[in-house]
Amino acid sequence: MANRPVFVPKTEGPALVEIVNVDFAWSAGLSIVQKQKSIAALHDSFRQRFPQARVLEVSSKSAAELGRKLSAFNMGVTSRNGQFISVESLFQSSKVFTSATGIQGPFRELMLLSPKEAKQSELLKNAGQLKHFSYCPSEQREAEIWALEPKSAFYDWLYLNALNIVPWKEELLAYSAFTDIEFNPVRSINCQAYSVALWCALRMRGLVCDAIPPRDAFIDLITKFTIHNTSDGDTTTMSLF
Repeated sequence: MANRPVFVPKTEGPALVEIVNVDFAWSAGLSIVQKQKSIAALHDSFRQRFPQARVLEVSSKSAAELGRKLSAFNMGVTSRNGQFISVESLFQSSKVFTSATGIQGPFRELMLLSPKEAKQSELLKNAGQLKHFSYCPSEQREAEIWALEPKSAFYDWLYLNALNIVPWKEELLAYSAFTDIEFNPVRSINCQAYSVALWCALRMRGLVCDAIPPRDAFIDLITKFTIHNTSDGDTTTMSLF
């Protein structure tokens, strides 16, 4: 058995995204077939409690093309010279660390690597303790510093900016819950399925339309609501649908 969160965008109430932790039968193995078995079991377990839910897996392992397109490895922006930069590579290249030898990073060169190469870069593994994020997608812009709190704000902002420019984003509003089988809240904080649910909640409430607000306005917006951590989720008092 395993336990994973399901992210539910809310059209009203104090939280933009509710998190439901679900127990399900895990299929061991790294193959896509095994991952998709686990996804199906997770979704089936969730729908046993919420039969009317329409759930989308958001990852490269998703059986749905839409879910695969939503992977942070596939979402991104295009630079002025035509270079595609994934959300994952942007995120990793913005990390700044502190260590006994001083400040390490940001490592801007990771921006141009594949998302897998950027995430697994040796530059990040021994850099020290994460201090903040320094976002600067081009030399023409001054670096923008993002604090570590709210915990997933910077990642969500990067992801939402990429999502908000794709022509098929409105398709997401047909779904009522989102998962990411690769995400384990014991090991990670940021989750692309949470970011998708957050965009849906903001869109359904009319809080985002043409553009995602800049840093300070975005933080002001999301902190007006209750922010659940990815380890939260108690459905005993929820009315989700």
